[in-house]
Amino acid sequence: MKLGELIGKLDYIKLVNCENTDIELTGISYNSKLSKEGDLFVCMRGEHTDGHKYFRDAVNAGVKAFLCEDELDCNLPQIIVKSTEQTLAIPSALLYNYPSNDLNLIGVTGTNGKTTVTHLIQRIFEHYNEKCAIIGTLGYKLDSSDSYKEAKHTTPQAPELQAVLHTIKENSIKNVAMEVSSHSLSQNRVGECSFNAAVLTNLTQDHLDYHITMDNYFEAKARLFEKVKDGGFAVINADDKYAQKFIKKVPENVKVYTYGIEHINSTLQAKDISFSSNGASFTCVVDGREIKINLAMNGMFSIYNVLAALTVAYASGFDVEKSAECISKLHGVAGRFEVIVKEPLVIVDYAHTPDGLENVLNAAMKIKPQNGKLICLFGCGGDRDATKRPKMGAIAEQIADKVILTSDNPRSENPQQIITDILAGFNSVQNVTVEEDRGEAIRLLKTVAQKDDVVVVAGKGHEDYQILADKTIHFDDREEVRKVFGVLVSA
Repeated sequence: MKLGELIGKLDYIKLVNCENTDIELTGISYNSKLSKEGDLFVCMRGEHTDGHKYFRDAVNAGVKAFLCEDELDCNLPQIIVKSTEQTLAIPSALLYNYPSNDLNLIGVTGTNGKTTVTHLIQRIFEHYNEKCAIIGTLGYKLDSSDSYKEAKHTTPQAPELQAVLHTIKENSIKNVAMEVSSHSLSQNRVGECSFNAAVLTNLTQDHLDYHITMDNYFEAKARLFEKVKDGGFAVINADDKYAQKFIKKVPENVKVYTYGIEHINSTLQAKDISFSSNGASFTCVVDGREIKINLAMNGMFSIYNVLAALTVAYASGFDVEKSAECISKLHGVAGRFEVIVKEPLVIVDYAHTPDGLENVLNAAMKIKPQNGKLICLFGCGGDRDATKRPKMGAIAEQIADKVILTSDNPRSENPQQIITDILAGFNSVQNVTVEEDRGEAIRLLKTVAQKDDVVVVAGKGHEDYQILADKTIHFDDREEVRKVFGVLVSA
């Protein structure tokens, strides 16, 4: 892209040294260590550093121009804007020629369920011989047989996101199911994305360390629905208490579809729900039809995730019954209610919010043998919303028979303080064991859990690392469980 072309797209405060508008900008960087010859360097202000401080390193790396908030002491072109964070999406999309304009981009947002729903959408599209890529927490991949490629964030930063969308387009893939986080919406990472559809899974407490209030959290999520283009559609969980507020955010020329269990007037409704150790079943009511659906996945949250994906299928013109058939044998996504050992039944799940923990424990309780106990092992992340810690403690005490409290990703916080915060939610610690070392806590399960017990190891799910104060180490709950019990689930 040429400098003049970029200037024409921006609402800038001031231009410095921008007389030569024919300068060719061949890339975008916001980390001076990764800057390359020909880049536009974007001076970003973050929690721990300020990109303006590193402009000389960027000059030495060969950048051709700056997007910044303060004037820099150098002779290179500078475009000064109010917020580089909010502006970054514009040069990013321009550099890759707005790839999302040529894609059927489906954004999935919500506190829980985003990863599973995007994977289900991908499988449904592929069932109809339509290629579908996914972008999200696990990375991105071009089809269900592809391996994940790292994306760093649930929703990548704007330059990386536009590069991924460009790659998808270049591979002749039309459909994309993308997880859209509240952070990415607040920070405008998806600012220049053209969404054909938006999906709401749910809205419960999370990320209040960043958003401060639930109203702010809602407003961030709602931006996705405001962005859906004319002629597109929105899919909303009618049972969520914020459903009507989200519906009001949907633009006039965007069609709204709903799904639910409690709301009988939903576009798709689930009834006659049952669970067993082999999975779940329910009847889906749509357009007066009743479709019996059997799943290899378990838990009420799985019913909601499947309903969300099937509603996307319905809105996309696909047959609901055929769409359900193609996902009926799927066992879910890595680290989401993933069964690792059968006796005792040990489940690893990513649940790291009060709602997420409550859902997974309730699901586990429904498949627990009558003479067995439910054991919950979990911790809470450091440098994150501390108000959810006692709430998660109270939930664990209420539902589980035994609780093992341990460390999650403590980051810069004292792990013992995090555990103390969780313990504040308990009425009694009679059935609580505290073991700060997560590996040791999992090893305790060998002696604590009996054959008919169900164990939920919650919080980290698919993660294969643990973030400590001074380093990040390799740590995978699934690997640790397998080491302890030495038994794998048969395929």
